[in-house]
Amino acid sequence: MPSPESKKPLHKDAKPAAHGPSLIADFVSRLPLKPGVYRMFDEHGNVLYVGKAKSLKKRVTAYTSYKRHPIRIQRMIRATHDMEFVVCGSETEALLLEASLIKRLKPRYNILLRDDKSFPYILVRKDHPAAQITKHRGKRNIKGDYYGPFASAGAVNRTLDTLQRAFRLRNCSDSIYEARTRPCMLHQIKRCSAPCTGEIELEDYAQLIGDAEDFLTGKSAALRQRLQQQMSDASADLKFEKAAELRDRLHAMSQVSGASGGINPTTFAEGDVIAIHSEGGQSCVQVFFYRAGQNWGNNSYFPRHTKEDETAEVLDAFIAQFYLNKPIPKRIFVNQLLPNKGLLETGLSERAGRNVKISNPARGEKKLLVDRAMKNAQEALARKMAETASQQRLLTDLQKAFDLEEMPNRIEVYDNSHIQGTNAVGAFIVAGVEGFRKKEYRTFNIKDVETEPGDDYGMMREVFRRRFSRLMKDDQLEWPDVVLIDGGKGQLSAVKDTLDELGATEKTTLVAIAKGPERNAGRETFFMPGRAPFTLPQKTPALYYLQRLRDEAHRFAIGTHRAKRKKQMITSPLDGITGIGPGRKKALLAHFGSAKAVKAAAVEDLALVEGVSQKLARQIHDYFNE
Repeated sequence: MPSPESKKPLHKDAKPAAHGPSLIADFVSRLPLKPGVYRMFDEHGNVLYVGKAKSLKKRVTAYTSYKRHPIRIQRMIRATHDMEFVVCGSETEALLLEASLIKRLKPRYNILLRDDKSFPYILVRKDHPAAQITKHRGKRNIKGDYYGPFASAGAVNRTLDTLQRAFRLRNCSDSIYEARTRPCMLHQIKRCSAPCTGEIELEDYAQLIGDAEDFLTGKSAALRQRLQQQMSDASADLKFEKAAELRDRLHAMSQVSGASGGINPTTFAEGDVIAIHSEGGQSCVQVFFYRAGQNWGNNSYFPRHTKEDETAEVLDAFIAQFYLNKPIPKRIFVNQLLPNKGLLETGLSERAGRNVKISNPARGEKKLLVDRAMKNAQEALARKMAETASQQRLLTDLQKAFDLEEMPNRIEVYDNSHIQGTNAVGAFIVAGVEGFRKKEYRTFNIKDVETEPGDDYGMMREVFRRRFSRLMKDDQLEWPDVVLIDGGKGQLSAVKDTLDELGATEKTTLVAIAKGPERNAGRETFFMPGRAPFTLPQKTPALYYLQRLRDEAHRFAIGTHRAKRKKQMITSPLDGITGIGPGRKKALLAHFGSAKAVKAAAVEDLALVEGVSQKLARQIHDYFNE
């Protein structure tokens, strides 16, 4: 798949002074009748829209008929001040490039997949004589076999737990494995066969690994038959302990198969079931993962789009973006007739290196699975809309309390944390219509050497200077409608002075929240520039909401501070010495007993430590003694 940098854009140098329909018409005169991708930019260079075309000339020409488009598209056309074009070898190539650019650039007018993340896998490591089974997320750079994806860490953990009961595989690290002298507790409770201490031969353990992999690749029926036969043979030979062990394994395997609840497919082994439900201008896409004939979990997604977008178009765009960085199954079952079904099948097949089929089942088991996903999508969207409505009521209350012109969409809440000035951090959290936006929380290590230890005002000034300087420079970042500061009149004054210096005061509303007398929750005082201090009625939803925001900011700030302090506590003074790695550090501490004793040691004594040369001993001594 091409990247936007791998192909030279057309007409980048041509920048007519006009904008909107006249600018687009000027570009059309020079466009080829070839497939490609186009980008529309506003006056600040921000990407408004990314689109694909079978014929660039014909597709872009449609934008010159300004009045035929809905109001939203007319607004986009008026805002267009520049365009870029990339010619592709095929419409399929254009589809994949379009999806990649949308995912990376997040244009305002595109349907956008949000809350995307990598999925966890089960990894069977093959770089050790006794293979380890573990959970894995991220790049697949460890030697071994990967099984997944699973919808969540919980789905992986449940499967790993039952797999351990069925096959008794080790999950300990190699270092723990090598250090064992007797079986651990997992062996005692029959969760591990303990190859580390020779309780099982490596050949027999390899057979358990093979059985587990058969199960994870959908060969469970043949595996069950084999284990049932072995259980019958063991019982006939009066080996009742062995028969009971095999019985327990079969029982645990049954629990794995039924752990997800609901329907497990019998007509296919590998596939994703994707269903969308739209209501009130919002959509929920539900994705169920089926691998090895088992349900490996499901996830809800809420793509960003407008009320004018058709449900099938939303699902079409979702699938194109969803599989950009994920393994693609052989079958995808959907509940809509996709407008780009053929293109998607071709593009996904090229990426997967094998045939991928998308279908909209009308009957049978597959239809039942799609209907089940659809039902989940309906329920998830209903919950989200209920939560959003409740959140909107709270934000409307804040609008009235703070005399805002509009309901705030983004609230940032700031707090500091330190102990007598040490390990000082500043932090802010973000909240909006959808609740807490935890991916957008940020922390700041206090760096200004002029800030006195424990100077809360100085810390606040540094945090706001760094945060709002970046907001002023980057047009892509979203500005807060309300900034809530945990503090009183002094903190508010320090922040306002800082924003005045940056010229950012008019772009947001500042509010400070001070605790009540004797730090009594419910009697908070609020401070705003140009307004007398005021309170809100007790036991009102708006006051409770503001308390929640403040407490969340405090929790986040103090949690970051504690993590920083803990990291500092486990840092050794020896870590800063060039040439001292984990091995030599361990040898020095074992020889002298503590880092303090190493500091006080003479060069001759340091040179007695194994692995420390005379030159390195001098270097260590000089590090601690000027």
